[in-house]
Amino acid sequence: MLETSARLLRLLSLLQTPRDWTGDDLATRLDVTPRTIRNDVERLRRLGYPVHATRGPAGGYRLGAGSSLPPLLLDDEEAVAVTVGLRTAAGGSLAGVEESSLSALAKLEQVLPPRLRRRVAALGEYTVTSAALPGPRVAPDLLTLLAGVCRDRERLRFDYRTHGDDASRRDVEPYRLVNRGRRWYLIAWDTDREDWRTFRVDRMTPRVPTGPRFTPRPLPEEDLAAYVGRGVREAREPFTARVTVYAPAETVVRRLGSWGRPETVEPLDGESCRVTFGADSPGSMARWLAVLDADFDASGSPELAAAVREQAARYTRAANPGGA
Repeated sequence: MLETSARLLRLLSLLQTPRDWTGDDLATRLDVTPRTIRNDVERLRRLGYPVHATRGPAGGYRLGAGSSLPPLLLDDEEAVAVTVGLRTAAGGSLAGVEESSLSALAKLEQVLPPRLRRRVAALGEYTVTSAALPGPRVAPDLLTLLAGVCRDRERLRFDYRTHGDDASRRDVEPYRLVNRGRRWYLIAWDTDREDWRTFRVDRMTPRVPTGPRFTPRPLPEEDLAAYVGRGVREAREPFTARVTVYAPAETVVRRLGSWGRPETVEPLDGESCRVTFGADSPGSMARWLAVLDADFDASGSPELAAAVREQAARYTRAANPGGA
């Protein structure tokens, strides 16, 4: 009986991998006959595991989805990954999942083998988590609704509030959800404006029922994460200017850090480059240019040039407060 139980657990572990297994493959792995595999599959089915079987050369066994969630078998790395993920979810950007995450975490840690419990405990004891950054929180059922209309290609109507707190009603064809930092975005085709739009999910109030199905159209670009990131930057950086910096391009990219992007730096020669900057105002751009620690030419933008002169005058007064 012990051998049979151990073999069933091993068979279940194999079936949980996302592939089809032939009876011969499973028999070889478990060192039994194909007949024994068929009997063990029937035992798993009686225990509530939905093991599907298909005939033919390309057929085999696969564990499917049933009406309830059966126990899962996780290897060491999977168990640690799930535990860390649950800890992270307890303080993430999804509202209302903290209690469920902690409950699932407690159940998982209770059955972890001692060797894994020590690893997870060490991770929790020697990891310092900073206070959660302020930001909007999104209800899981809202994300589920949006993912469902994207999957089913159903039009969606919702009330929306912009960054300036202007209210509007939108009718869109939803395509993808994008998670960026602590914010969620919906990429959709706006049927009224006849153009692609990106919406902050935390500013949406959907109206149900959802609309009719739509015929999908080509996405605006393949890299949707970059597409959303570019749109967010453009919204936050209404002022742009091109500046010639008298330093090598690789040096400028390194000094800019997260403020800049390599694609905005155009080498001119070995000792200079042209950089396209974005900021919320000419004044903030003038202040950020100081981090380059290099000479630059901002004369191509009158607004930026004026802000640089004002900033230079402020620095001059700071260096000699009592001077003329």
